[in-house]
Amino acid sequence: MTTVKSLLPPNSTPFERALERATAPISDIPVPLRTLHNPDTIALSLLPWLAWHRSVDSWKSYWSEEVRRARVRNAMKIHRQKGTAKAVKDVVAAFGGAILLREWWQMSPMGEPYTFELVMTLSGGQGATAAFVDDVISEVNRTKSVRSHFTFTQGIATGAAIAVAACSRPVLYARLNLTEV
Repeated sequence: MTTVKSLLPPNSTPFERALERATAPISDIPVPLRTLHNPDTIALSLLPWLAWHRSVDSWKSYWSEEVRRARVRNAMKIHRQKGTAKAVKDVVAAFGGAILLREWWQMSPMGEPYTFELVMTLSGGQGATAAFVDDVISEVNRTKSVRSHFTFTQGIATGAAIAVAACSRPVLYARLNLTEV
């Protein structure tokens, strides 16, 4: 505890002096401000408070840690760009998905005005439960322009292990056909 001269005036009451002595140790508590406002270094238990501070629209405790930190990290950027295609891409990217967004004027043939198609591809490690997809769709609804409507398609990116199994099956099938003849 540091010894600091009293800032109280000479005519302060004994109660005020006692209150000053009781609250003096508060200044000795370290407050790591740099880590408290950084979504990458803040403790996981304090992350919901930082999300509230940055006005994250929705928060689910069952999201993975990476998704929660990315949502807080991108919150201000998304709020600044709300109503744009870039904000929709950013909000889906925060959930760990790759996105393809085609607006009505980019479609062939041209789509109905103020509509867009949204194709989200999740990597193999990300769990694509129905609740997770509902969360993504509700965040897109919060972020998109109010006049716009969209269709949502979900895809899954696969690894090479499945591709090898898919290639070996026609070879096995042809081999069986050759032995029957």
